[in-house]
Amino acid sequence: MKPIIGVTTFLSESSKYSSVSKNYTDSIYAAGGLPVNIPIVANETNYEDYIDMVDGILFTGGNDIAPYFYGENPVKELHSMSSIRDEYELSLFKNAYEKNVPIFGICRGIQLINVALEGSLYQDIYSQVPGTLGHYPEHTASDEFYHSVQIKKDTQLYEIFGTERIFTNSFHHQSVKALGKNLVATAYSEDGIVEAVESTEDRFLLGVQWHPECMTKRHPMFLKLFHQFVQASLAYKQREVSV
Repeated sequence: MKPIIGVTTFLSESSKYSSVSKNYTDSIYAAGGLPVNIPIVANETNYEDYIDMVDGILFTGGNDIAPYFYGENPVKELHSMSSIRDEYELSLFKNAYEKNVPIFGICRGIQLINVALEGSLYQDIYSQVPGTLGHYPEHTASDEFYHSVQIKKDTQLYEIFGTERIFTNSFHHQSVKALGKNLVATAYSEDGIVEAVESTEDRFLLGVQWHPECMTKRHPMFLKLFHQFVQASLAYKQREVSV
């Protein structure tokens, strides 16, 4: 049986829709998982039933995380925020982390992981990090390579790609600043921006700053990330069944 992968959603500006890009669900399904969208439920902070239902959880891209969640006031370059989504995803993360559910974070997702584990963010890399190169091209297809990423050896990410340097797409203006608890940075862009984090503990917890879900059809190498995540989720499912 396929592992069930929970996929976080975002609220539309009218708050009428709790949805997500099809690229995420297509990539999970192509990697052998069964994607299930987890809706944002108003005034709900306990998502234990959803976590009990899934075998892995994917935190997707989207809004900036409100800086008061990591003890800062906003800079003027901050983009759209949704505290409703922040609280929803932080609750999901807490429940999933406590139960050792495999976790994969993409773009906003890596930032959510870091904040949930008491780390902080650069609210705007262009104004806060000297020498920052391009990370958010305009009028560029989402499956285009944009900049290089250097991957550390002896990491899960290196095992997945088998190389120290890859090219990725890029659509972000925030990034990891101070690392959260039990996290290690495993990849950087050439200007020093953190591009991936992993857990220092014996668990599957991986976050990447780019958008691999947009790349999997044109550049199948990125499906390896989803395969690894789905396999970890399958192993989790099998352990739960055997208990």
